[in-house]
Amino acid sequence: MSGDRAKLHLHLVSDSTGETLESIAKAGLARFEGVEAIKHFWPMVRSEGHLDRVIEEITRKPGLIIYTLVDGGVRERLEQRCTSLGLPIVSPLDPTIGALSELLGQVATRRPGRQHVMDAAYFQRVDAINYTMVHDDGAGHDDWEEADIVLAGVSRTSKTPTSIYLANRGYKTANIPIVPQSPPPGLLFGLKSPLVVGLTTAPDRLVAIRRNRLLTLGQAPDTDYVDLGGIESELAYARRLFADHDIPVIDVTRRSIEETAAAIINLVQARADRASDTKAAAIGSDPN
Repeated sequence: MSGDRAKLHLHLVSDSTGETLESIAKAGLARFEGVEAIKHFWPMVRSEGHLDRVIEEITRKPGLIIYTLVDGGVRERLEQRCTSLGLPIVSPLDPTIGALSELLGQVATRRPGRQHVMDAAYFQRVDAINYTMVHDDGAGHDDWEEADIVLAGVSRTSKTPTSIYLANRGYKTANIPIVPQSPPPGLLFGLKSPLVVGLTTAPDRLVAIRRNRLLTLGQAPDTDYVDLGGIESELAYARRLFADHDIPVIDVTRRSIEETAAAIINLVQARADRASDTKAAAIGSDPN
């Protein structure tokens, strides 16, 4: 390949929605610099006739084929055609499924899209999303006790996008802005069920984010909202608040939303593990 950026056609062929393949492709591409990946999505491919139409398009724009196909006939046809065309083809889930099958002593199911069935986890995720949407920016604080997580932080510390991401992982998440002129309700510090997490960031980074936000809204970018001294005071106030109430803090300065959410989920799990260990210890020490 020539030029400053390598161009790659990436064909994602799935008998389901293709979400798994998209995540795998994204993770793989992140390891390479200077690549212009043109992704072609081919979801719900469950018949040989449908596959033949997909292969026609792949032939016009050859590249790497990544696939997840359960049906043996469709899968074999794709593999044979790609081999005859000299195109690279990968089934990324095969090693994992093979290892699980061996360890569990079971043959993997051949039902396409089984991970997307409307089971209890699905409805839990929908419930979490609904809860999170109506508990954004300090709203609905009367029932924060029903949340799994409550995020707190000054304006533009990624509270809302992180909340939405966590909701998609099945966690009911509320969030509240920390404003020195309007302290949060006292009930925030007395919550028993949800884990309260503080989000913070570097002052200069926050100045840039807020200034871009004002420009996007067509507002003057030079206000107290983006004053460095004022922002430093806001962040200091929030840090004192978190320290006074023993609230764990995550610095989002160099973290993506996914990385911040992963750190929060780790805190939730660690808290659950501690509670489980305490309960087990109490049961073990009970003479009855």
